[in-house]
Amino acid sequence: MNLHDLSPVPGSRHAAKRLGQGIGSGTGKTSGKGNKGHKSRTGGGVRPGFEGGQMPLVRRVPKRGFNNARFAKEYQVVNLESLSSKFEGGEVSVKELYQAGLVRSLVQPVKLLAKGEVERAFIVKVNAVSQNARQKIEAVGGKVEVI
Repeated sequence: MNLHDLSPVPGSRHAAKRLGQGIGSGTGKTSGKGNKGHKSRTGGGVRPGFEGGQMPLVRRVPKRGFNNARFAKEYQVVNLESLSSKFEGGEVSVKELYQAGLVRSLVQPVKLLAKGEVERAFIVKVNAVSQNARQKIEAVGGKVEVI
C-alpha cells in the first residue's frame, strides 16, 4: 500500500454546504441564517458564558479566600523505581534524567518521589526531593543534593 492508495472510508466525508448560490439551491439569499438579527450578521453570535443579558454566573458567585494556583510551583516527577530501572548507580542529574527520557524539559524543576525501592547507591542532583525518597537513598549509601 502506498500513500496514493489511501482514501477516506465511504460516507465519512461530506461536501461542504455551498451557501448563497441562488434561490433554487435552498441556501440562497440569506444563506440559511434567517432574516435580520444579531446571529444573521457577520461576526454575529454571543461570546462564551453569555447568558442573554442576565448577570453571568461567574460574576454572581462570591469570590473569597486565597487560591494558590497562581503561585504553585509545578514539578516534573521522577520516582525511585524509574531511577533504579534506568541507571546503574552513580551520579544522576537533571541532564541525565532528560537524556534517559524520564523528564520532558531541562527548564522545569524536577522532584524525586519515593515510589519503589532502591538497591544501588545514587548521588542524585534534583530541584526537590520528598523526605521518604531521601531516607531510602541514604539508607543504601547514596546522597541527595538539592540544586
